[in-house]
Amino acid sequence: MNMRKSLILIALFTAPLVCTAETWTNAPLVDANCAAKVKNTPDVHTRNCALQCSKNGFGILTQDGTFLKFDSHGNQQALSELKNSHANDHLRVTVAGDREGDTIKVKSLKM
Repeated sequence: MNMRKSLILIALFTAPLVCTAETWTNAPLVDANCAAKVKNTPDVHTRNCALQCSKNGFGILTQDGTFLKFDSHGNQQALSELKNSHANDHLRVTVAGDREGDTIKVKSLKM
């Protein structure tokens, strides 16, 4: 019985530490360098500009205008998707990952 109580207590205290992935659907993909400039009009941001500024990393703009940057894995995925895309603007992605402050630890990213 004591073992059962111990397991229940451990589960209760560690449950908040377990991260659940969030998903952002149809979110504007922007490079970190241009995020503030295109905050109000992200769909005018071009693929060429994003590729030129790729060394600064990428992220998404949320509906409230917050820029969430990607971790290094997410930056690699975003760059790959951009290189394979034929879109000139309206760069939209679906991202799944764990948010930690203003950074997303990207698990998947698709344009």
